[in-house]
Amino acid sequence: MGALRVAFIGTGKKPEKASAMGYGMAQMHAMAYQALKGEVEIVACADIVRENALAFAEMYGVPAKSAYTDYREMLAKEPKFDIVSICTWPHLHAPMTIACAEAKAGAVYCEKPMAYSFGDAKKMHQTCVMNGTKLHFNHQRRFGKPYRMARKLIDDGVIGKLERVEFTCGDIYDYGTHSVDLSNYLNGEQSAKWVIAQIDYREEKLIFGAHCENQALVQWEYQNGVLGLGSTGAGAKHVAAHNKAIGSNGVIELGSHDPAAKEKPVLRYRTWGMKDWEYVDTQGEHLHGPGYIDRAIADLVACLKRGESSELGSAQALRATEIIFAAYHSSRIHGRVDLPLVIEGHPLVAMVEEGLLKPHKKPAS
Repeated sequence: MGALRVAFIGTGKKPEKASAMGYGMAQMHAMAYQALKGEVEIVACADIVRENALAFAEMYGVPAKSAYTDYREMLAKEPKFDIVSICTWPHLHAPMTIACAEAKAGAVYCEKPMAYSFGDAKKMHQTCVMNGTKLHFNHQRRFGKPYRMARKLIDDGVIGKLERVEFTCGDIYDYGTHSVDLSNYLNGEQSAKWVIAQIDYREEKLIFGAHCENQALVQWEYQNGVLGLGSTGAGAKHVAAHNKAIGSNGVIELGSHDPAAKEKPVLRYRTWGMKDWEYVDTQGEHLHGPGYIDRAIADLVACLKRGESSELGSAQALRATEIIFAAYHSSRIHGRVDLPLVIEGHPLVAMVEEGLLKPHKKPAS
């Protein structure tokens, strides 16, 4: 097999400062592809701002004639792509992914979160399955040594039988898609049975144009009986670690909030018979990198060449997305949500549109 043909939808431009308006993810994807010398070739790109598309094309060796402002035109005019990287805002993921599948792209590597409604997330997955397109999402933190090592500690029985996974972060939708996905990863890719949650949304919080709650408390149970707990916003102290796994004989923490852990490796564990924490050398890697996107894309390419799906496939992403939308739906109906989740929309957005939640907008600066 020769070099895989890669296209981009949503090049953007590298921001001077990363923010909720952009992180320059297309550039991060592109550098990861470029590192795979001879295995892939970036051959086309599309962005609604022509200057951005042309600048990206020049930077990564794409002919100017293959830089488009309309991704549908790119899909129609260019030969079939092996991979399309989608680096746009969440509400655009579904139509762009579906268009790629209908154009028979070999694979799509899409930024997270999966979609802006649960119905769209399901449709993306189903359309790609029907068209033979392997759909993947950038939950790249799974490829970091801290998380891999934590999973091995669990699998080796260091903390006994796994009983609970926990996380804390800013919100359950944007950042939280990583946190829920990592919880699923630590529990061996189990599906959830039910979800119950409550949220607070008093100050408008838009991340890449998407509503995100200010605070949430989420509980769920997996099919294997392991419990999940997520606490976002002001409730971060409740979990006091980025991710946590609690077993019958101990606990593992990733990114502890304990001041004593500040200068230590991000992974530590303690069995119930130990007086002190055991810190695990993660060889300079922290919660966010370095090199996690490079590894994720390298794994994607290797899997495609073997005719397989990566562990970042849409089936795994859909499990995390279901928990997230079930949490918002639980808050909306004031009760437990039994899975599978049958709703199509976005319950948080619905609550805002119906006036059930009235977040205050911050004054323009």
